[in-house]
Amino acid sequence: MHFLITAGGTREYIDPVRFISNTSSGRMGYALARAAVSAGHKVTVIAAPTIEQPPRKAKIVRVETTAQMFEAVRKYFPVCDCLIMAAAVADYTPARKSKVKIKKAKKNLIIRLKPTVDILAWAGKHKHERRATSDEPRFVVGFALEDKAIQTHAEKKLKEKNLDMIIANTPAAIGAEESTVQIKCKTDKWIKLPAAPKAQTAQKIIRFICEKSEARNPKKIQISNFQNGNNRHL
Repeated sequence: MHFLITAGGTREYIDPVRFISNTSSGRMGYALARAAVSAGHKVTVIAAPTIEQPPRKAKIVRVETTAQMFEAVRKYFPVCDCLIMAAAVADYTPARKSKVKIKKAKKNLIIRLKPTVDILAWAGKHKHERRATSDEPRFVVGFALEDKAIQTHAEKKLKEKNLDMIIANTPAAIGAEESTVQIKCKTDKWIKLPAAPKAQTAQKIIRFICEKSEARNPKKIQISNFQNGNNRHL
């Protein structure tokens, strides 16, 4: 498979030196990339700023803003088999960017924001576009960072954006070495993976994606053993 993975946190510039961003470390995105490379897959990483070391043998495409990430996703989406949107993409960007550094003043500074492009929704809408290498639609995976009603909000995102899989976590996962995630595919029940180093969690996610992607036939994959933690691949 050819995995297209986004990682890191995008930046939305207010002026040439200041920007709005988030505390994403990019650790999970890079862990997923390493796991996919280790499993023998081709990997392209669209990387927003992060201090993490890029995985070897993966193609790295550097971006900063959400708009740049969108253009990169659009460029590589036609040749990928699976898109994993692990990046923390900014929801808003300044409506107008100052061309010069904004000077400090005694008055309050009001910055008007506008929504950024919804990359994940775009991918869900276009995943069925024909590919040269396969007749199967691309497998699109999204992340949902929620602090309350986690499954409810994540499942809504899964449906509204036409995703194949949603991976839900909480703000506690940001920058942490370990994480606890919950996974749901369209017609399956929620699966909760116990707290573990992100490298181990990433390996399980990649294996599960491969199983689900390969199971796109009338005989559906059985995940009861996976739910019980006894899956032979995990």
